[in-house]
Amino acid sequence: MAEINYREIGLKVGLEIHVQLDTARKLFCKCPTTLSDAQGVPEFTRYLRPAKSETGEVDAAALLEWRKSKRYEYEAPQESSCLVEADEEPPHEISEEALLTALAVARAMNMRIIDEIHVMRKIVIDGSNVSGFQRTALVAVNGFILDEDGKIGIQTLCLEEDAARKISESEDATRYRIDRLGIPLIEVATAPDIYDPEQAMRVALKIGQLIRLTGRAKHGLGTIRQDLNISIRGGAKVEVKGVQHLYLIPKVVENEALRQLRLLGLRDELVKRGVRPEDIVFNIVDVTEVFKNTASKIIRRVLSTPGGGVYAVVLPGFKGLLGMELQPGRRFGTELADYARVWGGVGGIFHTDELPNYGITEEEVRALYGKTHASPDRDAIVIVADASEKAVEALKAVVERARMALTGVPEETRAANPDGTTRYMRPRPGSARMYPETDIPPIYVTPELVSKAGELVPEPPERKLERFVREHGLSVELAKAILGDLRLDLYEKLVKKYSGRIPASVIASTLVNVIPSLRRDGVPVENIDDDSIEGVLDMVARGAVAKEAIPEILAGVARNPGKLVEDIVRELGLSTVSLEELDKLIDEAIARNREKIEARREKAFQIIMSEVMKTARGKVDGGLVAERVKEKLKGLTV
Repeated sequence: MAEINYREIGLKVGLEIHVQLDTARKLFCKCPTTLSDAQGVPEFTRYLRPAKSETGEVDAAALLEWRKSKRYEYEAPQESSCLVEADEEPPHEISEEALLTALAVARAMNMRIIDEIHVMRKIVIDGSNVSGFQRTALVAVNGFILDEDGKIGIQTLCLEEDAARKISESEDATRYRIDRLGIPLIEVATAPDIYDPEQAMRVALKIGQLIRLTGRAKHGLGTIRQDLNISIRGGAKVEVKGVQHLYLIPKVVENEALRQLRLLGLRDELVKRGVRPEDIVFNIVDVTEVFKNTASKIIRRVLSTPGGGVYAVVLPGFKGLLGMELQPGRRFGTELADYARVWGGVGGIFHTDELPNYGITEEEVRALYGKTHASPDRDAIVIVADASEKAVEALKAVVERARMALTGVPEETRAANPDGTTRYMRPRPGSARMYPETDIPPIYVTPELVSKAGELVPEPPERKLERFVREHGLSVELAKAILGDLRLDLYEKLVKKYSGRIPASVIASTLVNVIPSLRRDGVPVENIDDDSIEGVLDMVARGAVAKEAIPEILAGVARNPGKLVEDIVRELGLSTVSLEELDKLIDEAIARNREKIEARREKAFQIIMSEVMKTARGKVDGGLVAERVKEKLKGLTV
């Protein structure tokens, strides 16, 4: 497919950025904001159900979770949770430290601060909140930040509690640990002012940076999460949740724009074929008899289980369309399968656009068309092999999703996959899931509170740029690069810590050159956290390794998550060599290459440097090697 002109297709993107705060206590209790690995902790169980709003509505997303009839099991480490997280005690007063941080970020983004903050309850019954709702407070509205392509509106800034972390999941139960529940989160929502995939990444980075520069943000995987609202002209607003890495944002936007374009093309093809909504009906057919002697291992396994059967629905006019690719490696049939899994709890579907395959023969496909009275030239058939009640729910969802294809793009919530594609998650939540939190009184934002928050407002970027060049000795290009990096706060911390021992340019280059270069080489840099970077630079500062070893050590960190930096250095053999050892290496290199040096005196330095660095690279500073080689060659008589 030709490159997409995003302006031409009317791409619009809005972001929701969530950043965990590193405060002394949780948002509504006195527990610390640390995770626990304790074993044998207290446990309890809950069942959750949706409640009607004041207008009598039930949120569609909550209804879906309730229909799963799940049991929720909770692990409650005593050192990082209490009765508030267990929903056995009312919430305490809001954390002032978290509130001050939110106010500081709001000021940095030119927002209007709410003078009377009310905490609200947002219904969430997937088990991640024991109470069945998440507490959230609107702090500020109507701000903006500047991007190189223009002004980006900031609609809202909220302060809310993070959810429990999922430990495991089975068909009938989900297990959570509630140590993360209640950690303060800042949520920033932009206006749909983003019109390009790369711009989306830049804006997300800038917002994340502003929050981290307060000095109150947590670092590491999972502490910052990005949700995207994406639409194109003629498409629909689709929410994509859980984009963990900044560099994935452009790919997610590109793939969603492509998906919506192709769904619009699918709609047009269905209209061209004369397919109408009333043609797509839920008429389930038991086709177990067709597969009684099948060679398909999947179907045979289902049929050997009590109550297992094979069921089918016909999609009139869909022949050949279920195999249409919507995103790389994901077809329209994949979309139908996603709906079947979410709503029916089945493992997947088969459809005739991909058959014969998976042990299903041509003869069985012909028998399938005969049994369902479908047209082999025009219709597609979807089959599910499972218990009848699950198959019915799954195929109902398939028919409903097929019917949606006639309108183009359905509004829905999707989850981001690691490759930048997305999958169906649930319906988009509605407005009926918010109601006031009656256990927390309004919070009045006084001038004194706003003034106190001013101490946390980050320094403006233009002032930072000038300071980095003047005080840190960075080139303008490197200073601009580090200003555009999410780890800007880490850079400033490390420059202060290693002043006089490691040049600021080495620290900056590690962040903006070395790590991106490793990513391009396929190294899983998402495993490199801030502590690991600091650990590597600490060894450089102590003289335990040379700065030239930084890329190799960080690559080792990325490929061996959880392993200590010192152990990686030892395994790679990158410990520094002493001056005596270096001199010995140079002497031996000169002795081995005496004839070359005599023949090519003008190349002597390059010859010996190349030879010595084969052994010394990463173990000693290259400048010191060059200095010692020159000294040795100066005293050499030929």
